Amino acid sequence: MKLEMLAKIESLDSQNAIISKIRDLINLKNLEPGDKLPSERTLSEKFEVTRSNVREAIQKLEFYGLLDSIPQSGTFVANIGVIAMNGMIDDILRLETPDFKSLVETRILLELKTVRLAALRRTDKDLNDIKNALDAYAAKVLAGRDAVQEDLLFHLAIAKASGNSSMNTFMLTITPEIITNFEKYHVCDKNRANMGIDEHRAIFDAIKMQNPKLAKQKMKEHFSELYQYCYNLKKSS
Repeated sequence: MKLEMLAKIESLDSQNAIISKIRDLINLKNLEPGDKLPSERTLSEKFEVTRSNVREAIQKLEFYGLLDSIPQSGTFVANIGVIAMNGMIDDILRLETPDFKSLVETRILLELKTVRLAALRRTDKDLNDIKNALDAYAAKVLAGRDAVQEDLLFHLAIAKASGNSSMNTFMLTITPEIITNFEKYHVCDKNRANMGIDEHRAIFDAIKMQNPKLAKQKMKEHFSELYQYCYNLKKSS
């Protein structure tokens, strides 16, 4: 686990170093909103890092609205002033990796909103995707296998059904860290996972009936034990 944490820290440090260099390049070249950045290949050679590292840094800046990537065209400076951009990048570089409790609190707040929207907006295809994720989760749990990833896929399917691209993107962003922490703290034991099947079905049924109030209530009930677990974890740390 220590090696895993060290690898994450090194990866974040590398990503932040590239982000700093991209910021310096924008300032040095006096790039303005709409101006194009050099290609990933050019940046990787200039910064002496891999293209994948450059891509990850660009994706992070794009997530925060500082860059715009257009397929077949390239990456462009977003419509934001230089002073504001520099300030935002400084804030990004100071961001710390959120603790498990913070991740869960964020996830709960998001999902109480997404499940309500999903009940209002879901399409037949969305409903089918949620059902497939539910069936995959149930099959693994009943077979006595770890189903953390299937659990998250069920919730991601709901986020997608909400029709809110920002919420969906945020869920996709925090999901890998949640999966890692679930496995680290052994959150879902066998009994909890079996209970999860019925809870997932209740959420699915509420979405199917297009009942946003019931869907939100069932999601809240589903998260009650997890939130209590994280509260106790925080108190004991």
